[in-house]
This record gives sequence, C-alpha cells and structure tokens, in this order.
Amino acid sequence: YNQKVPIRIGFVFILNTDEEVDGNKDAGVALWRAFNYVADEVDVPKAFTTLAKMYHEVKDGAVLSVEQVKLVLRREFPYADMQDILGVHSDYDDKRMAGAAFYRKTGLGPLPQALFNGVPFNRKEMNVAELETSLQKIMDATESFQRAVFMGQLNDHKDAVDFVIEQQNIVSHINEKILSTEKRYLNFISSPVSVDMEDYSTFSFLDSHDKTVVLSENMNYVTRKDEDVIYAVTIWIVADFDRPDGRQLLSNALKHLKTSSHVQLGIVNNPASKITEDNTLVARVIVAAFRMQKNTSLRSFLDKMVKEETAKSLARGTKIKKFFVPGMDEDAFEKKYNTLGVDAIRAHRIFCQEVLKLLPGQMAVVSNGRVIGPLHENEFHTKDFDLLEKVTLNSAAMKIKALVKGMGLGSKRGSRLVMKVDALLSSLPKTEVRQDVEFLKEQLSVLKLDPQQNEPFLDVVGIIDPLTREAQKLSHLLIVLGQVVNLRVKLFMNCRTKLSEAPLNSFYRFVLEPELTSGTGNVFPRAPGANFFELPESPLLTLNMVTPESWIVEAINSSYDLDNIHLKEAEGVVAAEYELEYLLLEGHCFDMTTRQPPRGLQFTLGTKNNPVKVDTIVMANLGYFQLKANPGVWTLRLREGKSEEIYQIFKHEGAESSEAQEEVIMVLNSFRSKTIKVQVQKKADKINEDLLSDGVTEEDNSFASSTGRARLEEKEKKTDILNIFSVASGHLYERFLRIMMLSVLRHTKTPVKFWFLKNYLSPTFKEVIPYMAEEYGFQYELVQYKWPRWLHQQTEKQRIIWGYKILFLDVLFPLAVDKIIFVDADQIVRSDLKELRDLNLKGAPYGYTPFCDSRKEMDGYRFWKSGYWASHLGRRKYHISALY
Repeated sequence: YNQKVPIRIGFVFILNTDEEVDGNKDAGVALWRAFNYVADEVDVPKAFTTLAKMYHEVKDGAVLSVEQVKLVLRREFPYADMQDILGVHSDYDDKRMAGAAFYRKTGLGPLPQALFNGVPFNRKEMNVAELETSLQKIMDATESFQRAVFMGQLNDHKDAVDFVIEQQNIVSHINEKILSTEKRYLNFISSPVSVDMEDYSTFSFLDSHDKTVVLSENMNYVTRKDEDVIYAVTIWIVADFDRPDGRQLLSNALKHLKTSSHVQLGIVNNPASKITEDNTLVARVIVAAFRMQKNTSLRSFLDKMVKEETAKSLARGTKIKKFFVPGMDEDAFEKKYNTLGVDAIRAHRIFCQEVLKLLPGQMAVVSNGRVIGPLHENEFHTKDFDLLEKVTLNSAAMKIKALVKGMGLGSKRGSRLVMKVDALLSSLPKTEVRQDVEFLKEQLSVLKLDPQQNEPFLDVVGIIDPLTREAQKLSHLLIVLGQVVNLRVKLFMNCRTKLSEAPLNSFYRFVLEPELTSGTGNVFPRAPGANFFELPESPLLTLNMVTPESWIVEAINSSYDLDNIHLKEAEGVVAAEYELEYLLLEGHCFDMTTRQPPRGLQFTLGTKNNPVKVDTIVMANLGYFQLKANPGVWTLRLREGKSEEIYQIFKHEGAESSEAQEEVIMVLNSFRSKTIKVQVQKKADKINEDLLSDGVTEEDNSFASSTGRARLEEKEKKTDILNIFSVASGHLYERFLRIMMLSVLRHTKTPVKFWFLKNYLSPTFKEVIPYMAEEYGFQYELVQYKWPRWLHQQTEKQRIIWGYKILFLDVLFPLAVDKIIFVDADQIVRSDLKELRDLNLKGAPYGYTPFCDSRKEMDGYRFWKSGYWASHLGRRKYHISALY
C-alpha cells in the first residue's frame, strides 16, 4: 500500500472446526469472532486494524492469547460484552470452518502459506526478509496483464480475477510433489530386449535402461472404455497390493479412471516382505487379472479386489471363484492364477529397487515416465490423480499424441510411443520456444550471408541498430560463430530516424577466438587478444577494456600512454598487455532486527593461513560490500574489534558453508560473479550499542555519507604518518603527480605514505614508483575499487574518476587508516601537511578549505555571494575541495 500498487490482501483463518467452541479458551476462535464483531460494528478495514493491534501485543517468539484479544477489544470497544462476542453461542461465528475446508481442499501443505494470484510462495520466499520479492511478482504480473490487454484478451468488460482463473495453469488442488520443478524421468532409450517378466534370472542381469524397456513392453493396462484409441497419459501404480495402503492407492487411481478418457493404468508390485505365494495373494490375483481378462470385466474385478473385506476373505482361505464378476473368462483366469509363480513379482521388486530407487514396500506413481515418490500412506488421493493428468496433458502429451496418431499405429504401440517420447522430451532442459520468423519484405536495409551448400546450417535472424555498442559486439560474435558452424545470416538494420549526435565514438573489438592456437615460440595456448587496423591517425585515442562485472583487470605492460594515443606520433605498433588481477566477491548485508544495512560494519576476507587478507566496510546503500579475491577457498568474518564485539553472523546465503555457521566459507571456482547475502544481529548484551564513532544521525538516503565511519581502536591508529591520496591518469598527469610527491616530501619531516587509485595508473608509473619510493624514502600503496553493478554506469572517463574520488572514499582504504589528505596531482605543496593532518575536525567526516575572498575585484565571479547560495550559506563560508 505504501508503494501505491493496485493490490488487495486477503487472509484465510484456519481455525478449530468443532461444532461448539468457547472463544474464551481458544485464541484462534476468539480472534475470528472479534474480527467479525468489529467488521459488523464498524467495517472491515477497522477489523484489520484491530487485528494488527492484537498482534502488536504479542512478544517476539510468543503466540497470541485470549487475554490479548480481550485487552485490545476492551480498549477499542469499552462497552462490548465479551461473553456475547466470544462465548460458545456467539453470533459472530459465521463461516468459521470455511478456512479449514479450503485448506484441506487445496492441499497447500505446512502453514503458514502465502499465495500471489493463486501461486504459492516457496519456503525461501516465506522468510520475512524475502517478502519484498513480492514487488517483483507484482511487476511480472503487471507485464502479463499488459500483454493480455494488448492482445485483446482482457478489457473493461472482463473481471481480472476471472481472467486469471481461466488460465491453463490454474488448478483446484496443490500437490507439491506433482508441481515440483525437480522432476525425475525413466529412460526408455534402449535396444529392444526379448525377455519375459517371469524369467527372473535373465531380467535381474539387465541394466537399468533394459529393465525399464522390458517392463514397459510387458505391461498390461486397464482403461475406462473398450476402445482402440491412443492414450496420451500412461500411469503406473507402484505399491505392495497385499497391504491396505497399496490397495488404497490403486483404488484412488481406479476412481479417477472412471472419469478420464485420456489415461491407461498399469501396476508394478513392490512387496514389503519376503516374496512367497502365501503373502502375495492379492498381488498374484491382480497380475493374473491384468494378463487374462478383458477391459470391462477387469475394471469391475479390480474394484472388488482393492476392498479390504476381499483381502481379509482371501487371507482366511476363501476361494477366488467367489469374487468373479460377470463377463470374466473364469477357466482361463483360474488356470493362470494357479500356475502363476512369484518370479514376475520378484522382477517387479528388483525394478523398483534398482530403477525407481524405492525401498521394499514404498509406493510411487509413474506418469509418462515421470517418477513421483516415494509416497506416504493417504498422500495421493483421487483429486491428485486429476491434477497429475492435467499437468501431464498440458506439457507435451496431447501434441505428441496428435503426431503419433498420424503415424497410423495401433492403440498399444501408439500409447507406448507417446509415453516414451513424452518422457524423453520432458527430461531435457527447458529452452526458449523456437519460432519461424517470416518477413514481408527483405530487399532494403538487410544484410544476407548464405551458408555453405549441401551442409546443415543454423539460421540466424538479427534485428539491430548498427550504431550501438551491441551491434559492435554482435558483429564479431557472428564472425567467430560463422567460423565454427555453418550459418545462414539475415541482419535487419533497425536504425533510429533522428540523431542529435553520433551515438558511437569508439572502435570496439570483442575478444573471442574460434579455437585455441599456438603463440610465439609454440606457446600453447596463445593469449587471447584484439587487433585494431586502419584507425584514423589524427584523433586522440584512449584504450579501455570492457570486462565482466566481477573482473578486476589492469594494464601490466605498455610503453605508450594508453590514455592519450596519438597514432601520428607513434612509432611502430601501439601494444598493451592486460591481466586479470582479481575476481570480485560481492555481497549485501542486513541487520535481522532493523531490516536495514548495519552502517559501519566491517568484514575481513582471508584464508586459513592468512585470516585477514583484505577488509571492507558495509555501505548504507543496499548493505553493499565488495572484496578482492582469487580462485580458492576463502573465509568471510566480522572484523576484530567493535564489529565482532557488537554483531554476530545470524545467517547467510550463496556460500558453501552451512547457513547458520558464523564463519562464511566460500569457494571461488568460476570466472562468473559470486554474490552472497549476509544477515547479522546484535549480541544480546550489545543491543543498545552503536558502531558509528560520533553517534551523528545521517540521512538514510544520503549517498555521499553512505557508510558512516567506524570508531577505530587505538591499537590500529597510526601515530605519526602522513597519508596522502591522489589520482592521476595519463603520462602527463603522472609527471605532475611525481612533482607533487616531491613537493610534499621536501616540506615535511613526518614519514609519508602515498595512496594512488590503481585503476587508471599506467604500467610505466607502476614500474617506476618502487624505485622512486626507495630513492626518496616514502611508503606507497595502490588501491582500487570496482564500480558497483547497481550504480548507474558512467561512460566518460573523467566522470568515472570523479565518482571514485567522491563516492568511494571510505571503502577505498584499509580500515586502519585514520585520516587521509587528498592532494590534486597538479598541485605544488609549499608547507608541511602535518599541520592539516593534526587539525581537529571535531567529528566531521570531511575537511574542506574555505574559499578565499581577499581580492574584492573578483567578487563578481563569486557566485555564492548572491542569490540562492548567499541565503543557503548564511554567515558560513563557501568551502571547496580538490575532490570536486
């Protein structure tokens, strides 16, 4: 509601279903009757508000009590008669049992449950911290409604709820095992094997695939009618039919069969006990009936055999003749029954154990090769068979049946083929639906590349705007793909009609090779690379790498200024070598109690031998943090000090260690990005303590002060060192930077440590700086940070550098750095910067220089002296920083 989204929320109360219940003793019934009373006296919104107030009285970990219901009810309605409202004969008990009836009918599973447009949330989404994913569900649903409106399927004359209910995926009943996305299928791909099911010794030596094929070839079925038709759904009932639960499962399947014309039904015996003729009476009767009887009499006979009194009578020694039904071939059946051994049943059980992976006696249902099980007693009812048939038909079964029907096969072979093909196709990974695209005209603005003749080819149709980065990338991708496989290509140029400026100002190469090749000196494989030929010589060019989000790449070898390439002045080939230096580990951290990022919380990442290799701080924006790592096993911990004293890791997702483990173990074994979610909570005795050093409350949406500053322990503070930060890009500004460094060193006797943004330093500077440090006696460190993927990506290099200087100051440096001074690369320092370092900032995160105003003749240029800035600043001075 806060987001003003068109959504309505309803509640289903699952309550005591006894005819007479005293609301003074049952909190659930008391809540229901109180809700109805308020709705009747005022309105439904007031009833929901009162319900919320009742739950506000409940302490964490406790449950609602009758006294809490009464407390709120008396406070809101002082003159209400509690006995009339909550008592056994309350007038506000209407439809109390409806919720429980709905719950039983839908089969929703363990409570609590939440449904969005009828689709249940999974267990992960039911976590309170994950309920915000509902917004994504709303966006997805809105898109589907928009499509329906566009296609004319939904309009002002049709109720949106009715539209949802009419969709093909709507079911009246939920069964998690049927609707689960994790599905297991039998493999029917095998060479034909001529083996009889009663030849147990031969059957037992077959492999799993051959066992499956032999069983399917020898399976007999019962159907609703005596028709020579192809059935789209083939169901096998797997159970011990000499046990009540097995007979009940078969009985439910037979009840479903009476209403379905798409299903044929077979049985697989899985006895629980040792197989003898005495303890397989019912199973042998059912097997004999399937083999010898016609469909009509078989259905009637099976209905008798699944009854409990029939099984008890057979166990007492009653002759099988007593249970014959009209139309049976009694002599043939009795002969088959008397000569039927137990080898066929033994073959069934070994199939269940080796192929279906069931224990003796366990039950399952197999629908077109899909195995659903093991099943518990009374877990699969008639309505579940209805649902299973609908799901199977809605997949591919009906389409396959239509194709098989056109082949002219008989009922038995055709139905078996439908089952096998459906199992094969359904077991394959789901991919996008292929579409044959036809265009009315293909003469203008179309690039066509014909395939090699008399060979299979892939048909590629592309619609692109040629003046985009995507088109640059796609062109090289198609070139490489055409070297690997045979292609027929049609590229339709979908250009913009008006351009205010050239949309492309760069040359682009996609680094992708069709195969591995040897390099110089027969080194295999050759390092991948990109080549640029016939570039214009007059413009000033810059060489950049566009890398995956999780890669930190740097130039390690080049004698040229890669930021300022002037080909007219270049001698020979301009070459550069890049290296993948780190893989990025990203994460989001939230406080379990406040549901907000714990600003100032610090993490360390390390290995078993080196527990603290890198550290970082959690941003207020999305609780984001990032750490540099390489392939291997890493451990994420709370940093020693206040972070570890106040907080503990409560739960985490996306790592290899168990969710509840306080040390988060991660394995980086892929070049793809890895993102983890960490939930922390304050320790019981630290609830009122704060990580932030000065206790100043910052705006939650302030980006410039996004992380706050953590109070550093005394042992971590550097007592007497000047930390100087600067940024330079290109050989010219790197020369300025070296001059600035010497000017700093010549005006101070304090040890100096320089910090440089590594992202844009040239290989030449990185080679020279160690020698310079040794010569002039200073320390230095190179820092780097990857622009977060969720932050708007900049394309201009200067804006990116500004962003690094302004936005990421508190995550660029190790957390032990107490204070740092930014000096522009082209500045000359003429005094001791120790003075600035020792200046008391009085808790402020930044120190800015007040702009000078001694020269009155320059007042006309000082925009802050009038207008908005004058009123905004008041008597305060206008400050400036080299950061900006």
